[in-house]
Amino acid sequence: MPFHQYFNGEIFPVDTALFKTNDLGLLRGYGLFDFFRTYNGVPFRWDDYWARFENSARLLKLSLPLTKEATSRILADLHALSGEQEVTFRFVLTGGYAPDSVHVVQPNFLIRTEPLPRDNPAGKLKGIKVLPYEYVRDLPEIKSTNYVHMILMADEMERQQASDLLFYKNGEVSELTRSNVFIISGNQLITADRNVLHGITRRVVMELAAPHMQVVERTLTLQELLDADEVFTTSSTKWVMPIVQVGDRQIGDGTAGKQTLFLQGLFEKYVESWGR
Repeated sequence: MPFHQYFNGEIFPVDTALFKTNDLGLLRGYGLFDFFRTYNGVPFRWDDYWARFENSARLLKLSLPLTKEATSRILADLHALSGEQEVTFRFVLTGGYAPDSVHVVQPNFLIRTEPLPRDNPAGKLKGIKVLPYEYVRDLPEIKSTNYVHMILMADEMERQQASDLLFYKNGEVSELTRSNVFIISGNQLITADRNVLHGITRRVVMELAAPHMQVVERTLTLQELLDADEVFTTSSTKWVMPIVQVGDRQIGDGTAGKQTLFLQGLFEKYVESWGR
């Protein structure tokens, strides 16, 4: 069966054109999104994702047209229409159609059902390279639709065989373009506590790590990261992904660290049992 999408009260095939050209998401880049997936046919950490989506909408002063319960029913319908065991869901909430190109009248709410993204098994085992990039996102707690820096640097990342950008500003690390970042130093697991999107995978990894090591949220410097024993990134698509090179600088011995792979294993077991 084809994938479908929900838009303002109706369900359409996923390739249906929906938005008018005076949407504030198009005219002003005023919009937010979220992205999550199922495991064993059950939406992963749905309560957490909805809470984050609600928070993003509140911070952008956009009203949500549906309750959590109504949205959950739509997710079930879209999942059933897909005919797939596992899917991803992409929420998009924009400023809607603005006659004066400025003021929000009624937000537009889109939910897309999509196939699972391509996995990177080699990266999970061998680690990835990222490029340092001096930038901090505006309103980092909001999962906005603005990914201009990632797109501008896409060709350069490909040229340097890098998987992502590592954001830092004034020597302080925040996150990657689409994921959070951690370092391991001794028995400490450290992650930035500001200028970051509070990732759900980030939260799960911190929960899983707590019985095994000291988990610390604080300011994280670029120099600390470069000197760390191990570095990894977390997201819905990356899970726990080792970072073994930042620009020209190798992390540790240049291989995926033992503690990173241990946490990766804990996360894999966690999602394997999700919903069972």
